[in-house]
Amino acid sequence: MGTINQLKSASGQALLASLPPYDEANAFALTTRLREQGYTADLVAAALTQSRLRLKAHEKFGDFANGMMFTAAGLEQATRLQIGGHHAARLRRAGARHVVDLGCGIGADSLTFAGLGLGVTAIERDHETAEAAAFNLRAFPEARVIEADAFALDLSELGADALWLDPARRANGKRLTDPEEWQPRFSEAIALARKFPAAGIKVAPGVAYEYLPDDAHVQWISADRELIEAVVWLGVAAPKPGRSALMLRDSKTLTFEAASGSPAEPVVPVAARELGPYIYEPDPAVIRAGGIERLAGELDLAPVSEGIAYLTGEPVESDLLGAFRVREVLPMNPKAVKKALQREGIGQLEIKKRGTDVTPEEFRRKLSLKKAKGARAVLILTPLLGRHRAVLATRER
Repeated sequence: MGTINQLKSASGQALLASLPPYDEANAFALTTRLREQGYTADLVAAALTQSRLRLKAHEKFGDFANGMMFTAAGLEQATRLQIGGHHAARLRRAGARHVVDLGCGIGADSLTFAGLGLGVTAIERDHETAEAAAFNLRAFPEARVIEADAFALDLSELGADALWLDPARRANGKRLTDPEEWQPRFSEAIALARKFPAAGIKVAPGVAYEYLPDDAHVQWISADRELIEAVVWLGVAAPKPGRSALMLRDSKTLTFEAASGSPAEPVVPVAARELGPYIYEPDPAVIRAGGIERLAGELDLAPVSEGIAYLTGEPVESDLLGAFRVREVLPMNPKAVKKALQREGIGQLEIKKRGTDVTPEEFRRKLSLKKAKGARAVLILTPLLGRHRAVLATRER
């Protein structure tokens, strides 16, 4: 019996329900106590592993994680619940009624599809992962899980009008940067997606534009200013080809159309400008979607140096930008920076960087700051018109 099947049993469910919040420091003592209560070694190990994964899964699923099953690989690749809701809503707006979730993993996206009333056929070839998906979808009788290699099935027989595909992008614990090394290959995924009226393919956010189909709409997604993923939308789910950004901030959702037309078109470079009173940092989804040209043009901003995504200019209001008021421009030299920090009474320093090989951690060590003492500031390490500098600034948002 597999690990997930053991935990789906009555004794497995009772054991999981009885466990305290996972604590690595107490794991050995807890294992000993549970063994003394008569639980088998295999069941205890499975339950503690699941407890550890559920704790980690709270970042993606919140309290829903407490009632879900995970595999380590499945959790790593699973879509965050909040983001999955946007995927489901886009397919429903496109008129989809029944989605095939190909390579469904632990069923994260299928959960959101079913939760919005869509029919779901989730396909997963790994036995343990398929068992986890079936458990996670147990509240939706209209959703079914098929344990099979999707490429060995005739998907046309399923009666679906939409496809969701999340290719495996890891092998032997390493990320695969070449889309043609994914499973399935990106070209195969696109060919399959074109057989459905609407489709979405989840891809790595660093995917090169050259791989993107001309008729797709590709959306980069961030959560709390952290770049999470990108989705290649096809068919009626992409009525307007191009590139865009979707940004989730607590209860707020922001969108930005970065470019229209073929998403494979290269980014147009923007001329740099001398440093103004503010440095702005666009949301990473806007940057990756190639939106710097449009954003800079709309707000009369410019890069601080050629090819650098920090923008500069006069004060502007935009939720798409982090804003830093420039206080002083210094040589990128720890001694010069340390002297300025002491003069300004700064002891709490956020260090950011672009376009330089210097690491914030390495630079911070050389500053010998006293922890949590003194005023706050931000140090931005970046080229300014091609010259490496350290900009002392105050974060305003």
